Amino acid sequence: MTAVQINAMNAQIWRDMSIIAEDESMMKRVAKYLRKVAKEMTEDAATMSKDEFYAMLDSREQAYERGEYSEVLPGEDLTTHLKRLGYGI
Repeated sequence: MTAVQINAMNAQIWRDMSIIAEDESMMKRVAKYLRKVAKEMTEDAATMSKDEFYAMLDSREQAYERGEYSEVLPGEDLTTHLKRLGYGI
């Protein structure tokens, strides 16, 4: 998007906001939606808390101790390994 397009979009947003600002119920709806969008932009689904990370490590260690793991054989690539485990690749 070019700078001209961004400026035009910003101007349109401010014009629309000036109309919406006259209605309190609409302002509440817009504020709620903006919070939702901002939250989506700042959240990363791949991140986890420190406690979640250590809990995951503990559960993986317990699974390993129970023998719930697989080993890549010498000379085996990841695709072959996953196929051997039954994954349809």
